Amino acid sequence: MKQSAAATLAPATPARTLLGQPLGLATLFLTEVWERFTYYGIQSLLILFMVAPAAKGGLGLDDKSSASIYGLYVGGTYLLGLLGGWIADRLAGAQRAVIAGAILIAAGNTLLALGTTAIFFVGLLVIAMGVGFLKPNVSALVAALYPEGGARRDAGFSIFYMGINIGGFLGPVVVPLVATAFGWRFGFALTALGMALGVVWFLWARRFLGAAGTAVAPEQRASWTPVVLLLAGLTAVVLLALGGALHIDGARLASSASWAFSLLAVAYFAYLLFFAGLTVTERKRVLVMVTLFLGSVTFWAGYFQQGASFNLFAARYTDLDIFGWSMPPGILQAANSLFVIILAGAFAALWLALGKRDRDPPSAAKFGVGLLLLGLGFLVMYFAAQHVRAGHLVLPTWLLGTYFLHVCGEMCLSPVGLSNMSKLVPPRFVGQAMGMWFLSLALGGNLAGQLTGEYDASHLETLPALFLKIFWYGVIAGLVMLALTPLVKRLMAGVK
Repeated sequence: MKQSAAATLAPATPARTLLGQPLGLATLFLTEVWERFTYYGIQSLLILFMVAPAAKGGLGLDDKSSASIYGLYVGGTYLLGLLGGWIADRLAGAQRAVIAGAILIAAGNTLLALGTTAIFFVGLLVIAMGVGFLKPNVSALVAALYPEGGARRDAGFSIFYMGINIGGFLGPVVVPLVATAFGWRFGFALTALGMALGVVWFLWARRFLGAAGTAVAPEQRASWTPVVLLLAGLTAVVLLALGGALHIDGARLASSASWAFSLLAVAYFAYLLFFAGLTVTERKRVLVMVTLFLGSVTFWAGYFQQGASFNLFAARYTDLDIFGWSMPPGILQAANSLFVIILAGAFAALWLALGKRDRDPPSAAKFGVGLLLLGLGFLVMYFAAQHVRAGHLVLPTWLLGTYFLHVCGEMCLSPVGLSNMSKLVPPRFVGQAMGMWFLSLALGGNLAGQLTGEYDASHLETLPALFLKIFWYGVIAGLVMLALTPLVKRLMAGVK
């Protein structure tokens, strides 16, 4: 996705720099800070708001429905990234797509703050569409600032990545504090304000981007008709739901979405293997892509528990009293981004050091380690849940230890998967391969909600059972990936 969009962008050559980097990087850095502030701020509240009783300002939904909606929301933000990247590449250009996405996110958050229950769900849909427009294209614009590539571009992406995690850290800290002090709606109003500031900033500072993402090459331009038809269909469904003529069952919709995502993946990989005219060597690499795709889905289905079962665990079973101050449970989610900020440089240095000694582990081995670390995190939560079953509240250190292990797993798996999906296919399929990577996150996010739905607060034994189940998923998948490493290395046929 990112590479495909970047390839069609006119390279920007702004004369002004800041600390040796294009000044446009500051434009994109702060835009991404506000977008991630908003996204993770919402995530820290979302499932807690949905399960909170109406008497306390929440929606009063049951856990299973709330978890399904959470999964659909997370999965939708990644799935709609495919549409957002295509619109930028073929119709609007990346800059306009970013502006449209930011406006949609701000509008969606406003609906969360002001609307009824039905309008709240419309707001989630609008936000998911906005994230789909903004997220892939702001990254493509970063790439377009460095037409020369090289180490300077790598440094630029490292700075930009820091912006992602600064926003991801601040959102879960500030937004739950405001929501606790003034009410849920004020928390959502703050996220709306954050993205509105991001819109204003981007509109003011976009001049530093030069010509990047302002036009679409005539030979690549497509028709708006499919987009108009899609939006018309979505609008019709929303109006029918608001009017009461259509009842949407969140759990059933989440299950259907998982099947649809899975069938889409099967169909695409079958196309590559049998109908794309690939050589034998290239088809072997597609089999590696399938393996990485399955490993990625498994990982994210566990990792995205942070906003679902882990957030419920923090609210219901964790002692959040700190020297007399009751910490809002959503704040614990800030630990993920904090650990990424701390660990990203260390892991990058580790891979470089191992590479210089010709000991850099194969990609499949890194995937296997990442999945094992995911499983170990759920083993920690299994023992924490056993303490809860015994009638005790547990310290936040259980969740923090799990988040640490999961971020270590993310550092092993996420950058490796993103890089290898782009290298394992011929250049003409790179954009589609990146789309499949985002599809793995969409499927994993949706499955995360379905897994959380297996927990029943009235039957507390289901909580350790859920964590133990995901532990086995992670460990078995990790061991299988490690066992397949020699075969995967041969199938990659020289791709490093």
